[in-house]
Amino acid sequence: MPSHGAQRAIQLLPGLALAGALAAAAIALGRLGWLQHNGISALTIAIVLGMLVGNTAYAHIAPASAAGVTFSKQTLLRLGIILYGLRLTFQDIGHVGLAGVLIDALVLSSTFALAWFLGTRVFGLDRKTAMLIGAGSSICGAAAVMAAEPVVRGRAEQVTVAVSTVVVFGTLAIFLYPVLYHLNAQYQLVTMSPTAYGIFAGSTIHEVAQVVAAGNAVGIDAGNTAVIAKMVRVMMLAPFLIVLSAYLSRAKDPSAAHATPDADGARDKPGRIVIPWFALGFLAVAGLNSLALLPQQVVSTAIDIDTVLLAMAMAALGLTTHVSAIRSAGIKPLALAALLFAWLIGGGLAINAGVAALFA
Repeated sequence: MPSHGAQRAIQLLPGLALAGALAAAAIALGRLGWLQHNGISALTIAIVLGMLVGNTAYAHIAPASAAGVTFSKQTLLRLGIILYGLRLTFQDIGHVGLAGVLIDALVLSSTFALAWFLGTRVFGLDRKTAMLIGAGSSICGAAAVMAAEPVVRGRAEQVTVAVSTVVVFGTLAIFLYPVLYHLNAQYQLVTMSPTAYGIFAGSTIHEVAQVVAAGNAVGIDAGNTAVIAKMVRVMMLAPFLIVLSAYLSRAKDPSAAHATPDADGARDKPGRIVIPWFALGFLAVAGLNSLALLPQQVVSTAIDIDTVLLAMAMAALGLTTHVSAIRSAGIKPLALAALLFAWLIGGGLAINAGVAALFA
């Protein structure tokens, strides 16, 4: 008779194989020149492929695949977020300086606060959806949404709605930001060098891939600065999750009295801080990468593995998301994301200009 571990592996295998196949297809498609040029990453493709299968053929194989799919969107996601730390170093902070760090922090906090307020008070959205949309808009797109999900305990359709808004407005930013830069250069509305544009783009555009596309559309210097500013913003993901977890543990939640166990069997109890350990792991890995102790080949391979893990998590999310649930969410999440996008452009520009003047 197989051991418990062997039985568990057999149970997980079908779902892991399905998520892995979708992830492999997404990564292959993500290497296509047109998709790369337009900032459409493998993670975005993975969730789309997952939704296509999830709303068609998946119903027939769900009983056999459910365990592995759930494992992918929970355990593999956490591991993927930890390894995401290999994409940046603490030295990145030095490249944008204190001004760049302050800009990122102000954009992040103001955007998330605005999402929470507008989402719940103006649009009447549930708190989890508002927070997930806010996380995606304020930090690093789909990866931030997925990282925030274990903290806010959002449902699959809430996560997918948030990721969808990132795709829509992040893709729009790829084309809009360079146009705005060139219009400003023509009419001299505000003073903005390619480097300043890079910090502006890196501090306000949703996804890393979208930042790369929008930055390099203006120039190499702008592109490099944009990526560094974005990486500093990504580094703020871990402290953001810890602060959010601490706040939510103390905030009065009507559903707290009826809390249900999470994937690991733990219950949310009022007043108990739920530490997102994967966020601390993310910081630890980034710190290790900052010491430059690991051979570059090892880091490169680990990043490739991380891309696979995150793509599998995205594919699994798509598999468990029903289009009907997204439809039922209505226009309000999109309207909230649109207002946040407007704030990232207008408010983000004001924050960039104000901090630049402060440090001049």
